[in-house]
Amino acid sequence: MKKFLAISVIASTVLMAGGDIAPIEEPVVVEPVVTDGGFYLGAAYSLMGDQYTRTPNTMDPQSFDESYSAIMFQAGYKFNSYVAVEGRYWAGVSDITVNNGTTDYDLAGADAWGLYVKPMYPVTDTFDVYALLGYAGMDHDSIKLNDGSGFSWGLGASYGIIEGVDLFIDYTSIYDDDRTFTNATGPVTKDISLDSVNFGVTYNF
Repeated sequence: MKKFLAISVIASTVLMAGGDIAPIEEPVVVEPVVTDGGFYLGAAYSLMGDQYTRTPNTMDPQSFDESYSAIMFQAGYKFNSYVAVEGRYWAGVSDITVNNGTTDYDLAGADAWGLYVKPMYPVTDTFDVYALLGYAGMDHDSIKLNDGSGFSWGLGASYGIIEGVDLFIDYTSIYDDDRTFTNATGPVTKDISLDSVNFGVTYNF
């Protein structure tokens, strides 16, 4: 009888306790948020091209299309994989001189700068395409090309070769504008443009 009572008490206790046992839940795993952002620095070899046309063409040379070399430095900040802001500076490292028979004209040697918003699209984990939209200016040594600034744009692509290091190539239209003024012979229009093709490398911090 005592055994029966003991077994009954134990069974009742187990049954009562069993009602309070919560089912075992799997632990919640919190995935870390990965952001492809941060500061970056870079440098590039640039092929610069300047174009100048004067209308009416009353003097020589009043039209030319020349190219020369520059070094481009860049600094930027990536907010995420899709947008960044970037600053650039081009330093011309070669000059071209044209002679019209009596006078030497220094037609090259521009320095330039630009500030851009940089929309990007990651095609793969290592390959991105991007655009540059912003404002840029030039400081030209030529007696024919004056300083100027205005809207600037570009298109390019980058490829990650190792962690934190990317190679890139892009085209940038630094400056493109028409200027009209009046002299003793009447209205004169100058069509001036400066662009570059850049081959470079960036380091992402």
